[in-house]
Amino acid sequence: MRDAGLIVARTLELLAAAVRPGISTGRLDALAEESIRGQDAVPSFLGYHGFTGSICASVGAEVVHGIPRADRVLHEGELISIDCGAILGGWHGDAAITVPVGDCDPALLTLSEVTEQALWAGLRAVVDGGRLSDIGAAVEAVVRPHGYGLLDDYTGHGIGTSMHEPPAVPNTAPQGPGRGMELEPGIVLAVEPMVTLGDPAVTELDDGWTVVTLDGRPAAHWEHTVAVTPDGPWVLTALDGGRG
Repeated sequence: MRDAGLIVARTLELLAAAVRPGISTGRLDALAEESIRGQDAVPSFLGYHGFTGSICASVGAEVVHGIPRADRVLHEGELISIDCGAILGGWHGDAAITVPVGDCDPALLTLSEVTEQALWAGLRAVVDGGRLSDIGAAVEAVVRPHGYGLLDDYTGHGIGTSMHEPPAVPNTAPQGPGRGMELEPGIVLAVEPMVTLGDPAVTELDDGWTVVTLDGRPAAHWEHTVAVTPDGPWVLTALDGGRG
């Protein structure tokens, strides 16, 4: 899974560098498929329940599951969230980043930065002997003071030989930390906070995939795949080693 995670990480690094005004989400998708297959892996998303892309490309008010298209061109000042998965030897890696398109409003940059900080807070809670709700509690502790919306109905997930496995990994903990299944070495989770600049209410578009905010305000999405080890969390989709 570490090898699959590194393929995802390298692909997202490539896509982040390619994001600019005027490029289409369809072109980013083509770059992602080329990168993944060029590393002897298979895109996780392509064909998944009929999904037509190798990435999810969610722009502006699109929170998650945006379908990449040749006619969706990026514009200066937007945020794009790119979710990417790869399968290598039957094992999955899954991660997401949010990238500014050119010069963005500082409020949007802060939204993305806080979402990434919340992700890392959640990842640090993935420890031997911890509980599942510790993750959501850690995410909430970062997000709530900023007044942002945090999606309840869309969660992280277990991951392994399938992209989505039990358990669901909520980004909130209404009853606080210390609840839910106990975490132990060998468990691998995808932690992925989805945070909105405004109200967290969302709806799914008629395409059956794209989730958008009802108020039309932007969102950010960050994700990593992380393993529980006796020595602490191992972020399998981080390029820098992912330990700690």
